[in-house]
Amino acid sequence: MEARAIQRTVRQSARKMRLVIDQIRGRGVPEAYAILRFSKKLAAQQIHKVLRSAVANAEQQAQRQNAAFDADQLRVAYAVVNEGPTLKRFTQAAMGRATPILKRTSHVEIRVAGEDVPVARPVKAGTAEAGPEPKAPAKRKRAAPKTAAKRKAKTAASRSKKGSR
Repeated sequence: MEARAIQRTVRQSARKMRLVIDQIRGRGVPEAYAILRFSKKLAAQQIHKVLRSAVANAEQQAQRQNAAFDADQLRVAYAVVNEGPTLKRFTQAAMGRATPILKRTSHVEIRVAGEDVPVARPVKAGTAEAGPEPKAPAKRKRAAPKTAAKRKAKTAASRSKKGSR
């Protein structure tokens, strides 16, 4: 069983929200609640709301299917923060000018799944799971770098040709 929750246009930049969302990705729901509860970041409050909503959606889905439900067995299977629309504002500056202010927003999406569903982890290149390494393209041979003496000789030769005309 998998359920998701999305909160759009959260008034905080995606870069700040990602610092918190990276801490709970792949963890169990009770552990994620604890991390968010004791985090000092303001983004933790917004992410906590979305996580609670995802768990509630999973509970409702289980009720509709007449299935047993235990919130402690859920795991954060997918958690991502994307950039939302940017609010563009202006403030006054010296000498009658205006400077822009970019008020950034973000979209938070969290999916929770039961413990039996494996969490997708990125596979590192070069491991047995990744498969064979792709062949590198053939490298072109570069010309040897010119030394200072060769450059001087070349420029002197070109100057002498110009003067002989």
